[in-house]
Amino acid sequence: MRPSLLAASLLASLCTLAACKRTEPAATAAPAAPAAAATPAAAPAATGHDNLNAVAWVQTSVEYRALAEQSYRAAADHLDIALKEKHWDALVPSERANAATGLKPAVVMDVDETVLDNSPYQARLVRDGKQYDDISWDQWVAEKKAKAVPGVVDFAKAAAAKGVTVLYISNRAVHLKEATLANLRAVGMPVADDSVFLGLGTVLPGCEQNGSEKNCRRRLAGEKYRVLMQFGDQIGDFVQVEVNTREGRDQLYDEYEDWFGERWWMLPNPTYGSWEPALFNNDWQQSEAARHQAKRDALDVAP
Repeated sequence: MRPSLLAASLLASLCTLAACKRTEPAATAAPAAPAAAATPAAAPAATGHDNLNAVAWVQTSVEYRALAEQSYRAAADHLDIALKEKHWDALVPSERANAATGLKPAVVMDVDETVLDNSPYQARLVRDGKQYDDISWDQWVAEKKAKAVPGVVDFAKAAAAKGVTVLYISNRAVHLKEATLANLRAVGMPVADDSVFLGLGTVLPGCEQNGSEKNCRRRLAGEKYRVLMQFGDQIGDFVQVEVNTREGRDQLYDEYEDWFGERWWMLPNPTYGSWEPALFNNDWQQSEAARHQAKRDALDVAP
């Protein structure tokens, strides 16, 4: 996500979308012309924040709570099976550099919208008509006010009681480590020590990381632990996304579909994610109006 547009850019977009053209009065002496064929109406201008419904759903619906809690309850039911099966591993083979047998058990958890609910930050953006930016995000993290996603604390405590280490592989930058760990502890999540946080900027020698992809950090986790399960709200929390297009993402899902609900557990997050830029060619430099239109164009509209 990127900072909000300049007012001038938005005004120009609105004028274009609203077809701001001069209309001349009809000449009174001329006979009425035959009715012209109707032309499709231009797409309406975006008058509200794209994230309003998504944030409202996360914060107010029982459906969101039910989805999150049933995911963690189902994962808890599978945990004993995973512990007993010595070959059980939630890392894809390309991210497992050594044999998992004999290593200490762990679960890998993304942080944002998987463990911690940042919808109040998203609600601020909606209220203020703004978009994500690094400064406001860092300020929010420093407040340490995020609450736990429904169901996650009970699951994590049950896992820790069985001797399973909870690892946090997050795209929060490493300079946000202390605030993040403090927030995790405050909501009741088990934090064995500072090493369980693998934030953006954590380096694994010899492993090339592409942007915010987590493949190197998952490999790092696999050097010390047998990863029983992974939890996230994006496909990239589980496996490296080589091509972030709709087709590339669909292909990844088709390849690992059987892993979900056993080794991988997906949490609902309609507020943001890599699915969104996949709709506009991953180009955040486009205007807000252009990105909005690309998302409209991706809709499957009933005839």
